Amino acid sequence: MIKARAYFQLLKFRLSLTVAFSSAIGYMLRVAEFRWTNVLLVMLGGLLVTGAANIINQVHEKDLDKLMTRTAKRPLPLGIISPAEAWVFCVLLGVSGLALLALQFNYLTAALSLLSLVLYGFVYTPLKTISPVCVAVGALPGGLPPLIGWVAGMGPAATFAAMGPQPWVLFGIQFMWQFPHFWAIAWVADDDYKRAGFKMLPSPGKRDLRTAFQIMTYTLLLIPLSLLPLEFNIAGRISAGVAVVCGVLFLLLTFQLMRTQDRKAALRIMFASFLYLPIVQIALVLDKIQ
Repeated sequence: MIKARAYFQLLKFRLSLTVAFSSAIGYMLRVAEFRWTNVLLVMLGGLLVTGAANIINQVHEKDLDKLMTRTAKRPLPLGIISPAEAWVFCVLLGVSGLALLALQFNYLTAALSLLSLVLYGFVYTPLKTISPVCVAVGALPGGLPPLIGWVAGMGPAATFAAMGPQPWVLFGIQFMWQFPHFWAIAWVADDDYKRAGFKMLPSPGKRDLRTAFQIMTYTLLLIPLSLLPLEFNIAGRISAGVAVVCGVLFLLLTFQLMRTQDRKAALRIMFASFLYLPIVQIALVLDKIQ
């Protein structure tokens, strides 16, 4: 029972489910009429591949996780699961997820999912102790899920050339959202991250006005980006209005961080970032199907 629970913890289920949800949003926005079976299969494939990427991250960082309060009780630092066992589980999840996406949807969906896994597990993860550029690199696989879902909805003959601008719009919104999201988390968890040697805050890596200003800047850029789905006929005016209201409220919180530069303000931004993306994405789908 303990072992089974530990394997489940390796998935980082809530994080993986959030990523899978974004893929499902992209799929629902692409198809004229969607079947819930396919929506769930897109989510399952995304969940499996994301779970595999999370395991790679944890295997690589198992010794560093021992140094941080928030991660010290994960299965690998505690020795409940060995790295070898984790790798076997990772391969099983990854291969199953990629096979599902390739066979049920198309090979381009699987290829993009594999790219996302490689970027997250083998590029972003080691960069975290090297340079703050890791956040920009991590934003690439972080922004891909809605694009992957869109491609899944293109049918068996999907090609890169036939994608059009719409999936890149969805990618752009989620890519830009990663910056205030990541940096707010890094601000809140800065002491923990420093113990492990992670360089997550933008250069020079301090919780100061410069970092707060960058969080504000990227949040501000989200507002015009969130209007592009209207411009490219992905959804209508209602979802555009919801996105603008959410974006402005999100932005106001960053002004508070610039003023106070304290953990409490960063915590508010972190929680707001968790709410912003699903609200905007659900609004897009509801606006499209009404």
